[in-house]
Amino acid sequence: MTADPRIRRLPALTTIPLFDIVVDLNDPLRIGGSAGHAVFFGAAGGSFTGRRLAGEVLPGGGDWARFRSDGSMTLDVRLTLRTDDGALISMSYGGRWIIPADLANAIADPSARHLVDPSQYYFRTNPLFETGARRYSWLNDLVCVGSGYPVEGGIAYQVAQLV
Repeated sequence: MTADPRIRRLPALTTIPLFDIVVDLNDPLRIGGSAGHAVFFGAAGGSFTGRRLAGEVLPGGGDWARFRSDGSMTLDVRLTLRTDDGALISMSYGGRWIIPADLANAIADPSARHLVDPSQYYFRTNPLFETGARRYSWLNDLVCVGSGYPVEGGIAYQVAQLV
């Protein structure tokens, strides 16, 4: 099949680092369900730091995750961030955490998961932001990507803006 002549070649996607974030998690709530095993990982707090913004993750949000039959995880995360200067920002993202079968036990163990090399699995997110704070209104127009990895007591991401 020949390529559709309407298709154009665009420049490759590039990114600019936005911030690093650590989300402290409460003990998971195992919900179950018929369309994969649902688990809620509640956010207990955390912090984020970047060149243009920094602050804390407020308790109360979390990840309404779903474990698929192949052992991978689909993310559905909503968090509220408060910047160091008091602005509130809603952060939401989906994503995938694809865990090879030989790493499943280590990732499932809270005392060991942070020791697994992140290059051994695929953990990606697509954050979007919403805020009414004028000084951070530029966030409302961004599409971002993130790479995640477990840390002791929670999860961390490197978040970058797509340009």
